[in-house]
Amino acid sequence: MRAFNRLVTRQSGVVGDGYLGRRPFGEYRVLFEIGREGATPRDLRARLGLDSGYLARMLGALRRDGLVDEREHPADRRTKQLTLTRSGRAELKRVDKISDERAAAVLAPLDAAQRERLLRAQDEVRRLLALSLFSIELEDPGSADARWCLGHYAAELAERFEEGFDATAWPADPTRFVIARIGGQPAGCGALKTLSPEVGELARMWVDRPHRGLGIASRILAALEEQAAEVGFAAVRLDTNRALHEAKAMYRDAGYTEIARYNDNPYANHWFEKRLA
Repeated sequence: MRAFNRLVTRQSGVVGDGYLGRRPFGEYRVLFEIGREGATPRDLRARLGLDSGYLARMLGALRRDGLVDEREHPADRRTKQLTLTRSGRAELKRVDKISDERAAAVLAPLDAAQRERLLRAQDEVRRLLALSLFSIELEDPGSADARWCLGHYAAELAERFEEGFDATAWPADPTRFVIARIGGQPAGCGALKTLSPEVGELARMWVDRPHRGLGIASRILAALEEQAAEVGFAAVRLDTNRALHEAKAMYRDAGYTEIARYNDNPYANHWFEKRLA
């Protein structure tokens, strides 16, 4: 493991001076995570695993150099909305170009078959490393981490649904709520609700974008099914919107069967059920 880490850091050039420019590597990672869509300090702490003091110092340096702007968050006055300035966007574009060139330089000496093998191996290593940092556990749906997950989930639904999304229409607190974490930081969530003494409903399943493609969603689904069996439900149901193609595919792969409408959710277009062993 240590030999692999040494090779990767040497190949990537991280240990050298001026890896991507004159700034510390951490500041470039912060710029990347803020990106063109913006972020909050809480987002950066969760996605990068940084403590508040260290992050505050990096953000201070980026603001002083005119790369990051900080404003009151339009939906939550308890936090700030971070965006890249014009200079920040130009710097991110420059760093992206350098990063692409470095990646191309790694692939250039390899033939097509070797490139394919390397990319498959990198994908597998990424998944396994993420799983080594992964945990999932029951959580109070009112906790700070739960609110962070649900806030991002609602914002994404509003972005993806043709009809928009109003989170105030959500029903009462669920029977069980789980949080998935990577390296101790929230990465996804899911809820179990009661429809009847025999049937539970799965809802609010979400994975943060930086952690998608790692199999986390299917693990949240399995964890909720375990909770449902523990409660004593014989079956679980769920609904989803027509825009969530990846969710529909995951449910079918997990053994869910599409059924007739069973609720009055205005955002649902598909309804599924699975009998529990």
